[in-house]
Amino acid sequence: MNNNDIFKKLRVALMLRDDQIIEILELVDFRMSKGEIGNIFRNQDHADFMECGDQVLRNFLNGLVIHLRGTKENPKNPSDVIAIHRAEAQPKEFKKFNNTITNSGEEQKPKASFKPKTEFKKKPASNPKSREKKPAPKVQVVEKVKFNNGKNKKS
Repeated sequence: MNNNDIFKKLRVALMLRDDQIIEILELVDFRMSKGEIGNIFRNQDHADFMECGDQVLRNFLNGLVIHLRGTKENPKNPSDVIAIHRAEAQPKEFKKFNNTITNSGEEQKPKASFKPKTEFKKKPASNPKSREKKPAPKVQVVEKVKFNNGKNKKS
């Protein structure tokens, strides 16, 4: 197992996006571009694959500690931070409102009500004959001019 595998597994387990990884690395003053991070997560067979060095993984882990735990002045609860990542990672259409059971055994309903999407109205089918283009009237750009080359013609 190499550094790339460890980095990939941490990213998946913590549900981190590339921009969040950049923010974590900046907490320890280590800067990487989004493209370089994308190259680290590529397949080894890919032409743009980049091997994750020890320095990158070490700085990511140190930044991850600060990101999850916070600083001495501003401590955080790691489970809250992970819950925020989990909520951001889920697409809006798949979020469900789960009923939770309180300590007293009563079922508590969610505060927000779920409203199903309204159905879209179908447009009437268009007439295919109306799509046919009618030939545009021919516009004469130059007027008909009678040329007289200096010869008088008698007709």
